[in-house]
Amino acid sequence: MPFLGRQAEDLPYNYRDNIAMFTPRHVKHSKLLLRHAHKYLRYKRDVLESSTHDEIDAEMRRLQAALRQRDRNQIESHAEALDAKLHQLMPVTWESHWRENCEVVLVAVVVAIGIRSYFLQPFKIPTGSMQPTLNGIIGHPSAEQPPNILRQMVDFIVLGRNYVNVASREDDQLLQIQQKKFLFFFTWSRLVCQHQKFLVYAPPDTLRHDFNVFPGRIYHRNEIIARGAVDTGDQVFVDKFSYNFVKPHRGDVFVFRTKNILGIPEDPESGAPFYIKRLAGLPGDTLRIAPPLLYVDGKIASGYGFKRVMEAKFPYRGYAPGQTYLSTPDRPFVVPEHSYFAMGDNSYNSYDSRWWGPVPEENLVGRGLLVYWPFTAHWGLIR
Repeated sequence: MPFLGRQAEDLPYNYRDNIAMFTPRHVKHSKLLLRHAHKYLRYKRDVLESSTHDEIDAEMRRLQAALRQRDRNQIESHAEALDAKLHQLMPVTWESHWRENCEVVLVAVVVAIGIRSYFLQPFKIPTGSMQPTLNGIIGHPSAEQPPNILRQMVDFIVLGRNYVNVASREDDQLLQIQQKKFLFFFTWSRLVCQHQKFLVYAPPDTLRHDFNVFPGRIYHRNEIIARGAVDTGDQVFVDKFSYNFVKPHRGDVFVFRTKNILGIPEDPESGAPFYIKRLAGLPGDTLRIAPPLLYVDGKIASGYGFKRVMEAKFPYRGYAPGQTYLSTPDRPFVVPEHSYFAMGDNSYNSYDSRWWGPVPEENLVGRGLLVYWPFTAHWGLIR
């Protein structure tokens, strides 16, 4: 095999890679150490004393000679000597460790911000307007005590299920329910009574609708205020990149800002909320609802998402008339230019464009791509 006698730099890449696979570890380590030593000498040429430079150069020459002779003992001995010399000149301190760790964290944060700003952004489904395609936060009242802590941990990791168990410590009246948000995804409720307070991991709307907890209620000592499970809304990744190059498609599940949309108040803390709906109408489309069907330009809407809703097989119920728009079958609506008509799959319980009108084009954020948590039947690509 005559090519083995050639320098590695002169070999074709496939030969070079094959040789590297069978190179002993101590040889690989020594060659890597030599490269680092060469770099160090180049970087420090102007500040190193000539004696130190000569010492490092001599150690490198001895290691190179041992590599040519393929003497393992000599290779390891000279590699240790060169390594010790470099460590002596570049001592590892706790400051360098902290600096390296901070650099790694900073780079990770910058990359995450870049991905979130331009490619993928996580969102949480807060309401049930897209159920059962996408789940919002759902409360399940129960008279039974929550399971043990291990079962609760497993249920939270796999199902996104949290358990609440709040009982009044004395005779009291609930005065108000205050919403508290933590890191955007976690919404708590502070129950303020006349003589006591409770912090519950559930949004105020869920406590009102599913657990019948509302201001003014009177509770007696040891009476249950809220007990049961709360399933978190589906957590989705939104593709913010595609809409920069392709037009939105009818039938997309898409996310948009509600800024400047009349009828949707802004949150005092976080501003205009984000909504996720199905894109039912493109600019210029003529829409009409004749329950349970949705018509687009005089034809029944086509596409898997629309068909699934219009079949009205439980738990889907078909499309319902709106209040302001599409209120009757004989009142169609033409979507204006640079606007989109948004509708929830849970049409009978969805606050969407049938109430407050089309979504301006500039409000579009992106297409719902996939559910990444919890690991239920909805996990995966969104349809």
